[in-house]
Amino acid sequence: MRIDSTQLAQHLTNNLAPIYVLLGEEPLAQTESLDNIRLAARKAGAEERNTYTAERNFNWQLIAQFGQATSLFSSRRLLEVSIPSGKPGIEGSKALTELALAPFPDVTAIILLPSLDRDTRSSGWWNTLQNTATVVDLKEITPEHLPQWISRRLALQQQSAEPASLSFMAQQVEGNLLAAHQEIQKLGLLYPHGKLSHDDIVACVLNVSRFDAFQLGESVLLGDASRTARILQGLRDEGEQPLAVMNPLLWQFRPLIELKHTEVRGGNLTQAMTNARIYGDRQAIIKKALARFSLRQLEVTLQKLCDIDKMAKGVLEGDAWQELSRLCFGLAKIRARR
Repeated sequence: MRIDSTQLAQHLTNNLAPIYVLLGEEPLAQTESLDNIRLAARKAGAEERNTYTAERNFNWQLIAQFGQATSLFSSRRLLEVSIPSGKPGIEGSKALTELALAPFPDVTAIILLPSLDRDTRSSGWWNTLQNTATVVDLKEITPEHLPQWISRRLALQQQSAEPASLSFMAQQVEGNLLAAHQEIQKLGLLYPHGKLSHDDIVACVLNVSRFDAFQLGESVLLGDASRTARILQGLRDEGEQPLAVMNPLLWQFRPLIELKHTEVRGGNLTQAMTNARIYGDRQAIIKKALARFSLRQLEVTLQKLCDIDKMAKGVLEGDAWQELSRLCFGLAKIRARR
């Protein structure tokens, strides 16, 4: 069974599954999902909780030993296993498969996994686990859906706001759902139930945006000029160094040249993206970028990024941040070609 994290609370009112898999890296969704499952397990009688982090050289026999032991203090137990790398290895794969096929009696198990790569998604242990466990997808909230997300959160505390105010909040907390959650809770403490005025929201909500270079590259590829400018300013204000921004941008733009050659030749673009290890939603982003950029523009972009890299290292004269901002904003403004 597979559900979204927003459906978990309703699911837990009906039943408590023996195994839950929290899949993804969105921190707020992970924290809230963990809290919901722990609360439901406590209500079912689980007063004992064991937590393991399966990093390199982890002893997977500890999981089997946990299953063989019995609790002296409660009728049920809670087992949490975090696998930060998403790759349990040979012993871990065997242990997870055994757990999936034969869940421990009177135990609620929670497996925490990051987003999985293609090879892991086709592995035997994962197929067994997802077919037997309840998989909770911890999806990130995209910028265009953030105002609606904030509106739903405000409604939970019997508050509401105008669309313009919701957009303002989304812009202020973009890239940081934990901060968004805190700001919403603050509004609940400071103001009564009902409709919030725009002035109240502006006075309360701080600029707590947290951006990274991958968000910058994505906004450039999508042609979102205003968001590109906002992220550039946010990165600079946070003291990010140009070199720390350069490498992710190079990583995002470098495959586009070969993909553009494939498109020009009339080749199978989807297969070419798969070969370049570009999957899922990212394929749609790349297709939009290829529709906007010519081969010449992509080649010049890579050359310009190399020049900016030299500026940042002091090899070439120039202001690396200024040139990087000009390049990214200029690329974001390019419209799709006819």
